[in-house]
Amino acid sequence: MGKVLLTGASGFIAATVLRAYLKAGHTVRFTVRSDDKAQQIVANNPEFTSLLEAAIVPDIAAKGAYDEALRDDSLDAVVHTASPFFTDVTDPQLLLRPAVEGTLNLLHAVAKFAPRVKRVIITSSFAAMINESKGNWPGHEYNEDDWNPITDQQALSGGIVTYRASKTFAERAAWNFVADKKPSFDLVTLNPPMVYGPIINTQRLSALNESSQRFWKFLSGQMKEIPTSSSPLWVDVRDVAAAHLAAYEKPAAGGKRFFIVADEWYSNQDIADIFRKHFPEVRDKVPEGTPGRGFHLKPEEIYTHNNSRSKEILGITYRSFETCATDAGRSILELAKAENAL
Repeated sequence: MGKVLLTGASGFIAATVLRAYLKAGHTVRFTVRSDDKAQQIVANNPEFTSLLEAAIVPDIAAKGAYDEALRDDSLDAVVHTASPFFTDVTDPQLLLRPAVEGTLNLLHAVAKFAPRVKRVIITSSFAAMINESKGNWPGHEYNEDDWNPITDQQALSGGIVTYRASKTFAERAAWNFVADKKPSFDLVTLNPPMVYGPIINTQRLSALNESSQRFWKFLSGQMKEIPTSSSPLWVDVRDVAAAHLAAYEKPAAGGKRFFIVADEWYSNQDIADIFRKHFPEVRDKVPEGTPGRGFHLKPEEIYTHNNSRSKEILGITYRSFETCATDAGRSILELAKAENAL
């Protein structure tokens, strides 16, 4: 079994990635911003304490942030999930700087302090692939060759535009680093769209990640009407975790980019339909909308996607949205009941 460094381990995706590595028998040194977060991660994985090591990194964008976490020769891979995911910032640099500098700090530290590391796996995003200027782009099939063409000036627009820029610039910086420096490790990047799934990283509704907050709004009655869906693409967090594990264990993954996206579409109407079907105790709180309508555009009216590389090389079998939403909804309702929030 191997030993990896996992950054940003308290995040929604990272918590499930961590669990996948531990179940596979790998030792994980994980980074978080505080001792409290480290203790919570150990408490959340009581059966795997012997495989866990904590490293505190208060600011991923600080110079030398990862030096101490990497200053030994026991690691053979690094999994980098740490990156800000929020859109309500007044200063775009609060998103852009940590994403890019955090990635470069890590890569420099790996090259300098961790000679046994043979692979770095980075959690990127569909945000680094999408071309906003094309809109729905009928007839186009998104795949690993697509890059978001956003410019430095456009990145300062704020909101979702700046978030997408942060993911784009960080991933490009990683690939450029490998091309220019030719380190002793190879690079894998994984690009999921919206990620949903069961929650294992928090015990508080107030700490839900963005996608889980959307589910909670449906379940709690906060969502009075069903909003129009912006994109039909999504993926289950457990499939994202499986991709991260396969990217480490499969030699053929090296040097490649992977679009980690489910086979089927989803919509906000699907969320409502599934919750009303599977959770009768909150059925009356979930808006009805137009049951069975699905995504509001026809296949020929919007882009399609190709996830064949992830299936062929990583061996991923994608879950259905009904399975994902049901499992996620159940985990959120368990939190809500524990807090008497229903």
